[in-house]
Amino acid sequence: MSLPILFLILSLPLLYLISKIIQNKSRLNPPGPVALPIIGNLHQLDQSNLHTSLWNLSKSYGPLLSLHLGFIPAIVISSASLAKEVLKTQDLIFCSRPSLVGQQKISYNGLEVIFSPYNDYWKEMRKIFMVHLLGPKRVQSFRHIREDEVSRAMNKIRELALLSKTVNLSEMMKSVASTIMMRVGFGKRDGHKRTDVIHRLTDFQAIIANFLVSDLWAGLPFVGLVDRLSGKMRRLDKCFRYFDVLYEELIDEHLNRESPKPPEEGEDFIDILLRLKEDQLFNLTYDHIKGMIMDVLVAGTDTSSATVVWAMTALIKNPEVMKKVQKEVRTVVGKKGKVDEDDLPKLIYMKAVVKEIMRLYPTVPLLVPRETTKETVLSGYKIKQKTFVFINTLAIGRDPESWDKPDEFLPERFLGSDIDFKGNDFELIPFGAGRRICPGITMGVVTVDLLLANLLYLFDWSLPNGMKMQDIDFEVLPGITMHKRNALCLLPHAHF
Repeated sequence: MSLPILFLILSLPLLYLISKIIQNKSRLNPPGPVALPIIGNLHQLDQSNLHTSLWNLSKSYGPLLSLHLGFIPAIVISSASLAKEVLKTQDLIFCSRPSLVGQQKISYNGLEVIFSPYNDYWKEMRKIFMVHLLGPKRVQSFRHIREDEVSRAMNKIRELALLSKTVNLSEMMKSVASTIMMRVGFGKRDGHKRTDVIHRLTDFQAIIANFLVSDLWAGLPFVGLVDRLSGKMRRLDKCFRYFDVLYEELIDEHLNRESPKPPEEGEDFIDILLRLKEDQLFNLTYDHIKGMIMDVLVAGTDTSSATVVWAMTALIKNPEVMKKVQKEVRTVVGKKGKVDEDDLPKLIYMKAVVKEIMRLYPTVPLLVPRETTKETVLSGYKIKQKTFVFINTLAIGRDPESWDKPDEFLPERFLGSDIDFKGNDFELIPFGAGRRICPGITMGVVTVDLLLANLLYLFDWSLPNGMKMQDIDFEVLPGITMHKRNALCLLPHAHF
């Protein structure tokens, strides 16, 4: 008996040292649920509703959450103060992108702005967007396109109103937003093709929102085979080929134009990119141009249409707010028959409604994932290099530490408030902040404001026959952009 006892006594210091090492290591890592071998925390996540899964975990473990997605270390940011640290104070460390198979495929290996890693190349592409494509003067030059397409949409709604027919606002808003972006980006409307593009974009969203086995367990043999056998790679390849052919056609049409473009139409994005390629101001190839077209089509269509649909959903659910915002729009605009862009700065309450929608229903609830460029310390915790970083704008927008009555739809909270969504107020960051803030913010906001203002000015809205207020749902489709799962169908009544 003496030998085991002696061995135990001699082992105590070693056991104590091991326990201290484990304890210190756990203190260095942000809190989070225990990860299982191989799969990590994947069993606790719903990939079709990832932002909500992460939000629920953050409620248990705090605003800085640590996870493992297969072999990938990840953190989730769910508070304004931590978002400020990540997006401003340490932005340079947190501003790169992970290399994911699906995103690399559809972005031509990162030859664009959204999915490109942070490097000198990305800075050049960003400069093209900010100076040549989406600068304030360029956005203003597209005003006639926005107003024309919104007017066309309102005329279609008026026709349905006269026939007492319902309007599928989900489809209508996607159609308008995509047409605006096709005219701005490509110089054409393409009615029949546009419908197909809209449906393909929905599939596109679902594909790039899901992780592939090749992403989660990179380095293991035959992981790519699993993605192929599951059909995920075939679906990804099919989606990529469809859009690649579309981009090829658009570029060829611009290169082989038989007659000069009328001066009043102005340059579209492809015109500008081809001119920059010809001038050799940037080292652009056709794949660069395709990647940037992808950014324009995806980011410009989905976010604007989704925001308007969520706004109309919340307003029909809150009739008093609907009456108040309609009164403002109709008082400001008067009897002239439409809202134009000169009216928008005067619509103070409507802009508060839009901010409240972006707080409650951010169209990108998880900003595009980032990746750390080197090891760092965040809120006292050690964050490794190449850690995935999710910034949960949905959780931040509903954080009781930042907002009074966070789950209630109260546009009045923004009246007299300086809080805005331009990247300086980290309680409200639907477009992100820092180096990676969305370059299309100006174009997106003016499109949303113009669409929503005209819907409220020209029509009164009611639920279709047989539908009750409690039937209005807020369920979400899977995808990077938070679209309403079930189409919003309302009955319009012409006011003018």
